Amino acid sequence: MEPFEYPAAAHVRRHQPRGYLDVSSFLPWLRDGFCFRCVYCLRREQWDVVASLHIDHFLPVSQFPLQQLSYDNLLYACSRCNLIKGSLAVGNPTHHLLACNVAIAAHGELITADSECLRLIAQLRLNSSEMIHFRRLWLEIIAMARECNPQLHLQLMGFPADLPDLRLLKPPSGNGKPSGIEQSYLVQRERGELPSLY
Repeated sequence: MEPFEYPAAAHVRRHQPRGYLDVSSFLPWLRDGFCFRCVYCLRREQWDVVASLHIDHFLPVSQFPLQQLSYDNLLYACSRCNLIKGSLAVGNPTHHLLACNVAIAAHGELITADSECLRLIAQLRLNSSEMIHFRRLWLEIIAMARECNPQLHLQLMGFPADLPDLRLLKPPSGNGKPSGIEQSYLVQRERGELPSLY
């Protein structure tokens, strides 16, 4: 697995928690639903000593206040991407940032011919010199760890140790997709089906 390999297909939400009165209650569901990484730049939880991933309102609360507590309007994003996006109207990353639309060059630049994907990359400055440097650095770190330190490679490219147990959570208005819990990463780990790397 490559550290900046975008999903092969459009994201389909496997969870549907409803009725929470505060946004932070959705966090465990989003962590699991977005595979513990930023939906925009693919920064992983495991790469930060201090958690830098947060809940992003795809439709900004300032313009769409009724969507503030709608799970379908929430994304999992790093603090950098969340801050840059702010209240911008951007293309849906779960539809545009896909492996069929975007690739990563050896020097760290995102490459695409898709116009919507290009627009999203420009809006979030995903090809800024800072982000190209970030990707190049992590590509080198991961390659070095793979070659010299398999345990570190597993830590950087594997799942977090603290996978959320969604079975314990009881959304006030229920979960519209209860079958998704059986596909959560913790349950997959318990069944012995979770790959060591992703």
